[in-house]
Amino acid sequence: MPVIALLIGAVLAAADQLFKMLIVNNFTLGETRPLIPNILNLTYIRNEGVAFGMFSGMSWLFIVLTVLLLSFIIFYMFRKRPDSKLFYFSVALVIGGGLGNLIDRFAYGYVVDYLSLTFFYPVCNFADYCITVGVVLLAIYLLFFADKKKKEKQHDGA
Repeated sequence: MPVIALLIGAVLAAADQLFKMLIVNNFTLGETRPLIPNILNLTYIRNEGVAFGMFSGMSWLFIVLTVLLLSFIIFYMFRKRPDSKLFYFSVALVIGGGLGNLIDRFAYGYVVDYLSLTFFYPVCNFADYCITVGVVLLAIYLLFFADKKKKEKQHDGA
């Protein structure tokens, strides 16, 4: 399962890079076009910070933190090998999103953002949504399923 999670993460990162390439090649910086009227716009911006543009200009720090976090996740995934598809799916999303934004930071020093919901202020990208959904699913796994799996293994071994 860890290898499959890494492959899914790589596919998600590649999809993220493809979407960003399409935006960069077809939009001018700051341009907005409706994708789903009154719901979703495509808006090309450069995010030099992290969530909501905070900590702008600290790209090196985000590169280091992302590499450390992804390394920890991959190490944990291969070392512990949790017996949960939810775990692997959630970390695949986090890995894919993290890699997608990490590639931008290495290549440009900023992240290309382009998804703008009309009812949610910040402009984000596919990688951001992968990370967000992955973290929420990982939290659900940790809160509701991880201890249950441990207890079942302890009970079976007793």
